[in-house]
Amino acid sequence: MRTNSFSEKIEELSWEEVKTSIYEKTAADVERALSKSSPLNLNDFQALISPAAQPYLEQMAQKAKALTEKRFGKAIRMYIPMYLSNECQNICTYCGFSLDVKIPRKTLTDEEIIREAEIVKSLGYDHILLVTGEANKTVGIDYFLHAIELLRPYFSQISIEVQPLEEEEYRLLHEAGVYAVLVYQETYKEEDYKLHHPKGKKSNFHYRLQTPDRIGRAGIHKMGLGVLYGLEDWRVDTFFCASHLNYLEKKYWKSTYAISFPRLRPCANGIDLKSVMSDRDLVQVICAYRIFNEELELSLSTRESEIFRDNILGIGITSISADSKTDPGGYANPKENLEQFEIDDKRPTNEFVQIIRQRGFDPVFKDWDRSFM
Repeated sequence: MRTNSFSEKIEELSWEEVKTSIYEKTAADVERALSKSSPLNLNDFQALISPAAQPYLEQMAQKAKALTEKRFGKAIRMYIPMYLSNECQNICTYCGFSLDVKIPRKTLTDEEIIREAEIVKSLGYDHILLVTGEANKTVGIDYFLHAIELLRPYFSQISIEVQPLEEEEYRLLHEAGVYAVLVYQETYKEEDYKLHHPKGKKSNFHYRLQTPDRIGRAGIHKMGLGVLYGLEDWRVDTFFCASHLNYLEKKYWKSTYAISFPRLRPCANGIDLKSVMSDRDLVQVICAYRIFNEELELSLSTRESEIFRDNILGIGITSISADSKTDPGGYANPKENLEQFEIDDKRPTNEFVQIIRQRGFDPVFKDWDRSFM
């Protein structure tokens, strides 16, 4: 069933027609988009992510920086992921947790969850992102609710990045105090989506695509979207993600939104990149999103290099992780090798926080209290 969701809208869009439109954009289209006040429309966004915009990157960066400071000031929100399980029932061509990858599987016990929480809390974090593989029987709604109950005494903000759930399950998470839910479509190119997800519930393109609608109807405060850069043409996937965002903001206007920018990193099940995204390309996308929508939270993970992360501060990015471990129990047992992917920036939190302050920004570990919600 595809009614009452973005599934209906995406069928009105042709991947090839969108691609042609992006690649036919001209310098005049880019200049027109840059001259406008936000919010821009999706045609303007196409211009900003097009090849024609590449010579305007410095101008885009300056505008993105001004808009970011206008809306968010000097604040950089800090968060950290906590991996609860690497059990997964899906086969995905790019993921170290994929069912066909021969790695030890682990799901944290109560004692291990609490130990991880104590270590993360000692680093100063008050916003945690809970991450698992997609294994409904092992790590389903009951496991999530129990983990959240264990973690609430430690953290003011708890967000999750797990398998797509049903609307009623999202309502239970909302009642339990979950702040945000992140679900990435990976790629919006339906005919190739199956190639990257040949087995498991994740192979259902439209069920995953409808997930943010279920999240929105459940009343979750924030939704996180994104694509996995490297699977398909990054420009076209970026446009489809922005279209999805545009639809959600209009329909679920009480929710707020975040965009993340994961690029494929080496993992145990690595594949060759179909679309290489350079650092300059990623800067272009970050700037385009900020100019398109100054209210968005734009988030960057430790997938990226130290140099890139240091220099992108203030140019659109408002939320960033540090000190990340991408394996269950990784904070208490950092020598275990159960990672979903390799991180690039491995600096400890205190070192990265010092860099943030040296660059004139304020690292924020907590910027609101649950009582305000």
